[in-house]
Amino acid sequence: MKAFFDPRQLDHAPQRELHRGEWIAYSEKPARAEQIAAAIGATTLPADFGMAPIAEVHSPDYLAFLTSAWEGWQAAGREGDAIGYTFPVVGRRPLALDGIDARIGAFSFDAATPITAQTWGAVYASAQCALAATDAVASGAERQAFALCRPPGHHAGADYMGGYCYLNNAAIAARHAQARGLPRVAVLDVDYHHGNGTQDIFYDDPDVLFVSIHADPATDYPYYWGHPDERGAGEGVGANLNLTLPRGTDWARYAPALDAARAAIVAARSDLLVLSFGADTFAGDPISGFALQREDFTRMAGAIAALGLPTVVVMEGGYAVGDLGGNVAAFLEGF
Repeated sequence: MKAFFDPRQLDHAPQRELHRGEWIAYSEKPARAEQIAAAIGATTLPADFGMAPIAEVHSPDYLAFLTSAWEGWQAAGREGDAIGYTFPVVGRRPLALDGIDARIGAFSFDAATPITAQTWGAVYASAQCALAATDAVASGAERQAFALCRPPGHHAGADYMGGYCYLNNAAIAARHAQARGLPRVAVLDVDYHHGNGTQDIFYDDPDVLFVSIHADPATDYPYYWGHPDERGAGEGVGANLNLTLPRGTDWARYAPALDAARAAIVAARSDLLVLSFGADTFAGDPISGFALQREDFTRMAGAIAALGLPTVVVMEGGYAVGDLGGNVAAFLEGF
């Protein structure tokens, strides 16, 4: 499977994040992508598709914030990574706010997604990997392609960042596939955590089916999205499916949920599949709670490949760094 990666994605390296009331070392570290690249072998540098496909997903105000946040942080005389501390959970509305603290809070939902001097370059390169993989599949040059996206993207909404995510690579891929003439796209998210940003972006869109298999948000991040009764809105009602599983889930319990996801994708008669793949369902992941083993990733990929759809695999989470490369390689082998 052809894989796309840009070394600029390694430049994003925040020092810390706020996690359960404590400052800890940043979990989404560059070594994640280095381990994956080493395990899968040759990768291709993506072409630059520019800002237009990104702007099909993300709002102008949000993109203006992302491209200027670091400069605003420095202008305020701050040291260290730019990180928010005040979030408008009630009454969130458009406001012309100049202060960097207000702007970070307005465009984010947690304190685990810092911005550094290199963040924009890295997330832009990550999105270009998703676009390059999608273009290769949509053109017919490849049946499947892998975007080694880092930072990940599925927690980022049209106008917010969070969960280590800044640009929603899977959503950008889906919109690009539609622009390339594939109108019915399915996005299957198999990360441990619900892809709340992807859900929000497509919640009222009947042409993009979003299916997510994830830890029950009653116990796990991102808590406020991903519940089974979230089925879509407006014309998109029925095009959103959340399949929640308890902590400790192993392959025997995971496989039926995957079967349900596959059935929904078949019923939608999708033209292309965007697969948000997170390896944080692994039993040894330090911030997750499922119990999948390496061989289960190969099984999972085989079941997804059996759908017979052109597929773009977009990398999301996975934080057991020492095992991550082998787990991703095992997954890709399943295709």
